[in-house]
Amino acid sequence: MRFSVLTVLLCIGCLLFYPFNASALHHEETQAAAGSALPNDEGIVLEVLDTTGYTYMELENGDRRFWIAAPTTEVKKGDHIRFVQSMSMENFTSKTLNRTFRRVIFVSSTMVKK
Repeated sequence: MRFSVLTVLLCIGCLLFYPFNASALHHEETQAAAGSALPNDEGIVLEVLDTTGYTYMELENGDRRFWIAAPTTEVKKGDHIRFVQSMSMENFTSKTLNRTFRRVIFVSSTMVKK
């Protein structure tokens, strides 16, 4: 009997929260389709700098421009990138590029969206 009551309560709980998750996902897709800014973990490639082990990409997302550093990635200007952020660093100097970035987001992986 106890197992049945717990199972029923669990099922009711899942049903109560399902519509909220579905509406949140639907809202995100609608925003992207409407041409507004992309989700925070995406951007359009403006510039690419390759070094040993890393690919630095300047991305644009709405009115924001920012740099990410990813494991070596084959990417070109105009590609739509989705990334998984690991950490960000302020005033990061790349010795290989002999360049200081105001802010770089280091990412663990990237994916070119079609």
